[in-house]
Amino acid sequence: MLYHLFSYLHKHYDVVGTGVFQYITVRAMLATIFSMVYIAVFGQPIIRQLQKMQMGEIVRNLGLAGQMEKQGTPTMGGLIIIGAVLFPVLLFADLTNVYIHLLITTLLWTGAIGFLDDYLKRIKKNKDGLSGKFKIIGQIGLGLIVGLTLLSNDDVKVRQFEEGAKSKKVTELVEGVDYKDQKSLETTVPFLKHNKFDYSQVLPNKTVSHVLYVLLVIFIITAVSNGVNITDGLDGLAAGTAGIVATALAIFAYLSGNIIFSSYLDIMYIPNSGEIAIFSTALIGACIGFLWFNAYPAQVFMGDTGSLALGGVIGTLAIVLRKELMIPLMCGVFLVENLSVIIQVFYFKYTKKKYGEGRRVFLMAPLHHHYQKKEIPEPKIVTRFWIINILLVIATILTLKIR
Repeated sequence: MLYHLFSYLHKHYDVVGTGVFQYITVRAMLATIFSMVYIAVFGQPIIRQLQKMQMGEIVRNLGLAGQMEKQGTPTMGGLIIIGAVLFPVLLFADLTNVYIHLLITTLLWTGAIGFLDDYLKRIKKNKDGLSGKFKIIGQIGLGLIVGLTLLSNDDVKVRQFEEGAKSKKVTELVEGVDYKDQKSLETTVPFLKHNKFDYSQVLPNKTVSHVLYVLLVIFIITAVSNGVNITDGLDGLAAGTAGIVATALAIFAYLSGNIIFSSYLDIMYIPNSGEIAIFSTALIGACIGFLWFNAYPAQVFMGDTGSLALGGVIGTLAIVLRKELMIPLMCGVFLVENLSVIIQVFYFKYTKKKYGEGRRVFLMAPLHHHYQKKEIPEPKIVTRFWIINILLVIATILTLKIR
């Protein structure tokens, strides 16, 4: 809103200082600051309200150290995260941008799914919450919206450069001669020429390639959303890890939306994608601010309201930035946490069928509980997972061909 107001004042009245809002770096910095200020102002009041509503965590005794001490800690703190992202985005982002539309839709959609699950568990006392089937249906619906919008919206394009065009100065490039912005199913993948891969080249049939692309979008949003949800089991683990991934995506968003840096670093230039940096930096601020209350020992848990929203947004960010094939490395912690549950369940059922007795690969799944069973202190587990994800993010950036 402020972006549009100051743009109007700058364009029509040339008011001193309003032109600075045209710079993405300025608005990204303000988005981060305002996100943390929002949590500083509203965080504690929201936590007190959740306590009054008796939104305390119900803990099953799994024999984990310090587990029962968490009993009664207010949950559904994801409302704080959602507000801390939405507030600065509405203030500083270009609200006509299609990518901002998709990201706000994702934030509210997945947040609503998580909120309904938390509401059923805490208020309606339904211990199972929202059925897994309905969660998946909701995530599939969101994936369809994101995938079909990216395929059909005329503002979703990639800049294709002619041979030798990148050797020229940016100011010398001529549209239609040196480059053209067009619809494309190109994405980023490490180790290939120019780090680019086109889905449409896999299958010559356009309709089939579009269908497969939408199915991939659905799978990614569902997988990452559930991955963050599974990771949210220790104080600060999901929020910290999501913040680290959001930092990488913010860097990609800024570089992909800047013609000079994208050309110099040989990164895919995506017109109008610079606005995604505003959303990404607001997400970083929200994760950092939430850690103030969620770090060990936690004063509030994000619940499914927060974890599903964070995962859905991270998945959508990667997709719109055309970095979705880098998710396995960039979101390695979420992936391993997901796989640990799948492996544990599969191996238990397999050995029970074959030997008549179920056996386990891990002491407990997801993986962070395995280390708790080894009596490693919770803060140490969380810190180590953060370090691992930082290294994975650095590795993700280094896999790109930087000349």
